Amino acid sequence: MKTVEQKIAATNWSEVTEAMHRSGYAIIPGLLPDEQCERLKAGYKQPDLYRKTVVMERYRFGLGEYKYFSYPLPPLIERIRTNLYPHLATIANTWFEVLNIGLQFPLKHQELLEQCHANGQEKATVLILKYGAGGFNTLHQDLYGDIYFPIQVVLMLNEPGQDFTGGELVLTQQVPRAQSKAIVLQPRKGDAVVFTTNFKPEKGTKGYYRVNMKHGVSEVKSGERHTLGIIFHDALT
Repeated sequence: MKTVEQKIAATNWSEVTEAMHRSGYAIIPGLLPDEQCERLKAGYKQPDLYRKTVVMERYRFGLGEYKYFSYPLPPLIERIRTNLYPHLATIANTWFEVLNIGLQFPLKHQELLEQCHANGQEKATVLILKYGAGGFNTLHQDLYGDIYFPIQVVLMLNEPGQDFTGGELVLTQQVPRAQSKAIVLQPRKGDAVVFTTNFKPEKGTKGYYRVNMKHGVSEVKSGERHTLGIIFHDALT
C-alpha cells in the first residue's frame, strides 16, 4: 500500500493545476484509505487532540460541530499538510502573479508558518467537522488573519449514499457584475477536494480579474458526515 506521501507525489499535478485554474477546485481521488478515514473519525472522541470546539448553531454558522486540532498535529495530518503545500504554493503564486498582487508564497510550509507566527497567528487551523441529520454549513471563507494561504483542502471521511445522504460540498463563484454560480460536489470517502479559500483569477478581454468564491455544506438528510479540513495558515485565536 502506498503511503500518503507517495500518493501525493504520484498525483497528476498538471491536471490538478489545470482544474484549479479553470474552476477553482480539483478532486484527488482516494488520497486516504478506509482505515485512515476511520482512525481520524475515531479521534473525534479524544479531547486531548483539540484546542477548541465550535457548535455552529451558537454562532449561526449552520448546524453541526467542529473541532480545531492542537499543535503538534497528529503525524498523518502533518504529513498530508506538509507534502501537499509545495504543489499548491506553485498554483497560488501563479494566481497572485497574473492578478498583479505583490506577494509570493514560500515553497516550504514551515516558512509560511513562520510568517504567520511573526504576525501573532500561532493557533492551528486544521479541523474536523461532524454533521448529523439536518446539519449544514453556511457559505463562508476561512481566512483567520492578515496572513492567509489562498487554497485549502477537505478530505471526506464518510461514504455518501452509504453513511449519509445530502451533505454536498457547495462552492459559489461571484463574477463581477453577474449572478453567482453554484457548484455542487459529492466526493467519495478518502477523496481530497482542493479549492480556493477566497478567490481565483479569470481571464477577461482586458486581462485577469478576481472571481470571489465561498464554500459551505448543504443539508444532511440522514446519517453522519465527517470531514477533515486542511488549512495551511495559522490563526490569531
